[in-house]
Amino acid sequence: MPPPYMLLLFVPAVFVFFLEPRLVPPRTLPAIPDADEAEDLALFRRAVLLSSSSSSSAHRQTKQKVAFLFLTNSGLAFAPLWEKYFAGNHGLLNIYVHADPSTPLSLPPSARSFHGRVVRGSKATQRASATLISAARRLIAAALLDDPANRFFALLSQSCVPLRPFPALHRALAADPNHRSFIEVLGAAPTLRDRYSARGDGAMVPEVPFESFRVGSQFFVLARRHAVAVVGDRRLWGKFRLPCLVERRRSCYPEEHYFPTLLDMLDPAGCAGFSLTSVNWTGSFDGHPRTYRPEEVSADLIRDLRRPKSNGTYSHMFARKFAPGCLAPLMEIADSVILRD
Repeated sequence: MPPPYMLLLFVPAVFVFFLEPRLVPPRTLPAIPDADEAEDLALFRRAVLLSSSSSSSAHRQTKQKVAFLFLTNSGLAFAPLWEKYFAGNHGLLNIYVHADPSTPLSLPPSARSFHGRVVRGSKATQRASATLISAARRLIAAALLDDPANRFFALLSQSCVPLRPFPALHRALAADPNHRSFIEVLGAAPTLRDRYSARGDGAMVPEVPFESFRVGSQFFVLARRHAVAVVGDRRLWGKFRLPCLVERRRSCYPEEHYFPTLLDMLDPAGCAGFSLTSVNWTGSFDGHPRTYRPEEVSADLIRDLRRPKSNGTYSHMFARKFAPGCLAPLMEIADSVILRD
């Protein structure tokens, strides 16, 4: 039999073993630094205040501009194609780029539209974190502050390409009688419950009950009123900014949930429920959609990607995901297919 003092040492160890899950908090992925959050908050406040003070003048604007918001963590391989797309239409659009400051943004001299368009305060982004949401909100805030004529806000990635000419996009947005946001909003998905619990069981309540949790493509076109609502939100952001648990990182895609959840809770009738960006999830890998390769690029592919898959009225205006090597074959058919309505 062990001496009594050994029993005294053993008993606390037993208690620690059983209580450890309660005493040691679960490990989480890195959170957004407080300094970054404070800087963003100041930016968003300025954007909301300016939008409120200029709302009446904005409605009187004869031009309804499209703000193109490019979110990149590498480069803009398709800048020459976008340059052709923008040509002759600069009076109806503005361009903004959020680039990872740790990666130099190299642009060809011919991509003049992108020079000097990187927004101030751009920060690094990572998967499985809310940093992609923050980057999109920074882009929206920069566009709101820059030009009150910006009426539509199109979020795009470095792997996005245009499918139809700019006038077709502008006509479709300006003619929509309800001035909706074209954002995918889905209330059912096989992994929805796991994604909802990625920050921990019960972490999203009461602000975001599971019944209100939505999923959709992170690339969208927002109407101005929704753009203001996105940068003005504090309530839902307080939940979505929470870091995911390390053990649940494979279910952590906050950028695919924040925007559709917020807008569906605020204005469900004002959301089209589908995106204008075509994406192919057949053969997806590690959370990424299918990537088109140079040998796949053809006029038939562009025409197929244009066709609406989730609605019968609006054709797709953009598509992803294209490998950088697709630039050359895309440029070959730009004038004859992509930029021809």
